[in-house]
Amino acid sequence: MLALVGARVELTRRGHDSYFGCCPFHDERTPSFHVRPDEKRYHCFGCSESGDPFSFVMQTEGLDFVGALEALADRFGVTLETEDEEPEAAARRQRRERLYVLLDRAAAFYERHLWESGEAAPAREYLRARGFEEAVLREFRVGWAPVAWDRLVLASRAAGFGAAELLAADLGRRKRAAPDELIDRFRGRIMFPAADARGRVRGFGARTLSGQDGPKYLNTAEGDVYHKREVLYGIAQARAAAAREGRMILCEGYTDVIALHQAGVRNAVGIMGTSLTDEQVAELVRLVKVLELCLDADAAGQRAMERAAAVCADSGLDLRVVALPAGTDPGELIAREGAAALRRRIEASVPYVAFQVGRMLDGAATATAEEKDRVIAALRPVLASVPDGLLRDELVSRAAAGLGLPVTRLGVLLGAAELSGEDARARSGPPAGQSARTTPSAPTRAGAATKPDHERALLAMCLAAPELGAAALARIDPSEVIGDERLRRAARFLRERLPDPTADPPADDPELVVTLEDLRARAARGSAARGRPASADEIEHALLLLERDRLREEVRYLRAHGGGAQLVALSTRLQEVQTTIQAVGSRIDQSR
Repeated sequence: MLALVGARVELTRRGHDSYFGCCPFHDERTPSFHVRPDEKRYHCFGCSESGDPFSFVMQTEGLDFVGALEALADRFGVTLETEDEEPEAAARRQRRERLYVLLDRAAAFYERHLWESGEAAPAREYLRARGFEEAVLREFRVGWAPVAWDRLVLASRAAGFGAAELLAADLGRRKRAAPDELIDRFRGRIMFPAADARGRVRGFGARTLSGQDGPKYLNTAEGDVYHKREVLYGIAQARAAAAREGRMILCEGYTDVIALHQAGVRNAVGIMGTSLTDEQVAELVRLVKVLELCLDADAAGQRAMERAAAVCADSGLDLRVVALPAGTDPGELIAREGAAALRRRIEASVPYVAFQVGRMLDGAATATAEEKDRVIAALRPVLASVPDGLLRDELVSRAAAGLGLPVTRLGVLLGAAELSGEDARARSGPPAGQSARTTPSAPTRAGAATKPDHERALLAMCLAAPELGAAALARIDPSEVIGDERLRRAARFLRERLPDPTADPPADDPELVVTLEDLRARAARGSAARGRPASADEIEHALLLLERDRLREEVRYLRAHGGGAQLVALSTRLQEVQTTIQAVGSRIDQSR
């Protein structure tokens, strides 16, 4: 267990059968990932991920259970035996295993010829001219198929593989004049092995240099082990980084994927063609939550994005778009502007719906009322799929600006309910002359702050200024104000012990230990950033934000269930709190 987890996480021993490290499943600075090697279990107190060696491999390497089982067996020298297997199933499995061996030998054959044969010199020069380094080409096992008619066939026959296996793997084809004889399927082409998530070669993509011998690209035909709809090029190289980051970048071609990996973007794969398939989406869903489309910025790439969105509609994947300059692909952008330029564009990716709205607005005719109505009609079903929230606010505001309409009027035309006074203020921004930071909605808009974020901020401030923190916590009931269960326990602990910030939590509560360590680290960073501990006004501002969060939840519930007089009273109180937040925020700004 320690060897397995320790390959990805730096672990520190903290007692018998107890190790801690930074979680590989979410970003954190304070270690909250707990491993008990004797029990062969892990648990993260930060994100609640837990499991055994099999689930660890499944999550970090993007494999299903069988794949994880086989990967662990290979890694630790365990021989697996299949019990009670039907003879027919055993024969099919053994046939597939031989085809995997044959395909792997073929990949090694092509790779050796790329680097060692004189006839591959033009291919090596072409790849160098594209900016590819030898190390990344070897990592992806790029090769060269000799021009001669039967070099691979003869080598495979000498290794004990028969004609039926060469045909099944689509490495050989029958001569027209002599059907009993085989010739090589691929000749005079750069070879890109297509492997599955475990790294087993299933087929090839082959690119011609001359353009005179058939199509520019030639793929392995559908067969026993190669199914184009299932293959994601580069998945074996990308799966670990993608599982760690929770996101995958999708490209079109082989060279785009290799260029991204060489640029340090390791979570990139390619579709074997121009359309994302249900089978490929199923593979991605097991691995990541976010899929970023980095497809060519041309008409074909735009259509591919639309098809990808349709296929991903019910998958649960968060679909985003990496905007590229018109007419370019990722590899060309890296060659022209450098790897950093592409990484910046990836970091600036936008939700697919935002990309979709942008396409509808860009270049749309909006000179007349009829033209605006047509644009609104096209936008209506797109925006109807976006839940109420800041993203929808942003998209409606963007559409309103593009159409030259007030936000409230466009909301009505789109079929949205009339905006409440609070929503209208949030969507129109802060009053003239007022800092956006002190506007109630500003923390969420700018930094996606959530209620737990506000709770952590308050408790960290209380630790940074323990005298003020003790007074602040004495004014609240953590059971009513703190929603996160771990933070609620930490608030109770601090409420009982501050202003003594050095009090240790119970040794038998590792969750509380980790939570308090995280809060102390946040307190130290906050004090360093401010150059001092938190002030009374800053702690008061944090308390008011929690009160506002609580009131908003109650108002939202009463609106949905009919609140009557109670709704009016709470709405009034919410407005008072928001006014106070603005006043306290102004004092904080003036004191800086």
